[in-house]
Amino acid sequence: MNDRFRNNPVQSAQTASIPTSAAGVQIDDDARKVLRNTWALLAMTLLFCAGTATIAMVYNFPFMGFWAYLIGIIGFIFLINMTSQSAWGLLSIFAFTGFLGLAIGPVISFYLSNFINGHALVISAFGATGAAFAGLTIFGLTTKKDFSFLGPFLFAGIIVGLVLAVAAYVFQLGMLSLAISGMFALLMSAYIVYETQQIVRGGQRNYILAATSLFISIFSIFSNLLHLFGFFFGEE
Repeated sequence: MNDRFRNNPVQSAQTASIPTSAAGVQIDDDARKVLRNTWALLAMTLLFCAGTATIAMVYNFPFMGFWAYLIGIIGFIFLINMTSQSAWGLLSIFAFTGFLGLAIGPVISFYLSNFINGHALVISAFGATGAAFAGLTIFGLTTKKDFSFLGPFLFAGIIVGLVLAVAAYVFQLGMLSLAISGMFALLMSAYIVYETQQIVRGGQRNYILAATSLFISIFSIFSNLLHLFGFFFGEE
């Protein structure tokens, strides 16, 4: 059962082509399988998230409360880690990404309805996120430098960021909130490189966990860039 969820490819990704080496970094068969599975599952969860976000926008869902959002994210991450070796892990990641879609939908609606250039802000954040993910993924696949040392620093940075986010919410510190958005955009960008390398170098063999990490990175980059773009370039 464990080998199935570590190594077997997601059916929709069977035709994906993964190089056997990149800039001198060898990619073995197991790593190629995990990459195919991860990218396929990531694509499906992004589409599912977009679908639930659209539902939230169409039906005018209210903003999700800060504590419900934070506790939901932490709870789902624990659930995914507990179920990642079975089919329940797939259900967990779709539930998680659907939850985030319902959370981001009202935020996108806010920018579209409250800023004259709201559509441009959303498109810019989306485009910048896509470009960043593509570029960072290619870098992670091709660089010869080993970034595995970043793991503990990224984890510590995320914990510090969460603590600061709670402080910014409790004490209503707007400028700290902006700084946190910039911090998380950078942290999650580095995490994309780190997680991609973990797959390529054999440190990550579970595509459910890998897809979850990359999804969180993409979602965080988009939402935080949208916050920054809205503050600096938004026209009310």
